[in-house]
Amino acid sequence: MPTVDRVLPTETGTEQITVVPPVQPESEPEPIVSVVVPALNEARNLPHVFERLPQVDEVILVDGGSIDDTVAVARRLRPDIRVVTQNRKGKGNALACGFAACTGDIIVMIDADGSTDPGEIPSFIAALRAGADFAKGSRFRPGGGSADITRLRRAGNKMLSVLVNMLFGTRYSDLCYGYNAFWSCHLDVFDLDSTSPLPAGGDGRLWGDGFEIETLLNLRAARARLAIEEVSSFEHNRIHGVSNLNAFTDGIRVLRTIAREWPRGFKRGSRQVAGRSAR
Repeated sequence: MPTVDRVLPTETGTEQITVVPPVQPESEPEPIVSVVVPALNEARNLPHVFERLPQVDEVILVDGGSIDDTVAVARRLRPDIRVVTQNRKGKGNALACGFAACTGDIIVMIDADGSTDPGEIPSFIAALRAGADFAKGSRFRPGGGSADITRLRRAGNKMLSVLVNMLFGTRYSDLCYGYNAFWSCHLDVFDLDSTSPLPAGGDGRLWGDGFEIETLLNLRAARARLAIEEVSSFEHNRIHGVSNLNAFTDGIRVLRTIAREWPRGFKRGSRQVAGRSAR
């Protein structure tokens, strides 16, 4: 309510009244949002993905050495885009390089193949603004789903989720899904390597450079006791091209990731808040 200051009567006998408007509380500034999009030969998929992007402050495309016109298409669609070339191989390395280049308060990671819906980004941001440190997408919460996952991958994901929940004291419903968002101030928690050169031998990847990155992020968020909220998400079919995911070999890498992460002084019991629907 406005406050009223009354002063002494004037010579005319009338009273002067000064109305002081109420002090408006300062509104919380909008966070700067960075979106990281790892891409390898995704030129045909980028128009769909970028068309679905809501208003964000920064889009970083991490190119994995595409031999099509992925980079040219990205720059044509979004002249303001920042293009980063990853220094090794694999999705994990691409994300590490993209995260390191972000300047926003919130970092969102989506796929370039159309499987993750950019239209769900506001729900992830809402979860963070409501108090979560790490907003984790889930296909298996009410309101979520998948048009892409096979029975084998679903069963494997379920078993791995149960294992992690037992060992780490978490309540994850979907361990192996790569649609996540987090406050950039927590980036150091994940301890990702974006600077080491390409190794001389092997497949050109260091540990964490492959699809195991999704599990790695989830485990390190739990180990750091971040406030985690699951956000319901629907996974679509890849629009064009073929996925590089291999259910068996990548499942083994996830198992090795769990074994590597669990003994490292982990204190059970992450802070997990109630999930929400992205739809």
